[in-house]
Amino acid sequence: MARLTLLVVLVSAIELFAQAQSVVSHGPDCSGGWPTDMTQAQLKNAGLLKNEEIDSAKTKTSRLASEKVGRDLWHQVYLVTFVKRSGETIDAIVVHDASIAECSMSAVEVFLISRKLGSAPR
Repeated sequence: MARLTLLVVLVSAIELFAQAQSVVSHGPDCSGGWPTDMTQAQLKNAGLLKNEEIDSAKTKTSRLASEKVGRDLWHQVYLVTFVKRSGETIDAIVVHDASIAECSMSAVEVFLISRKLGSAPR
């Protein structure tokens, strides 16, 4: 339970940080590519999502953070939201490394968000 609470606090902090970031890009924007595809594959392999359940047009991937860790290497964090045809959403935080030439410089770490607390309506 403590891990879940820590994850929720981390997600909230990352969302606030991402909103405060300037418009200037911090490394490659891999939205809709590597992090989305690998998250879908991991959720499918875990039995949490079936490809036919997804409304692909409503899938959203947003970069939350990007930190330069090498000459051409960034450590990046994304929020990936899948919308099922039923209307249910599945949110995950995805962490990976990317370069200008390749978004898949590392495997992805996927953290499933089981519940959002205290988020304001958008």
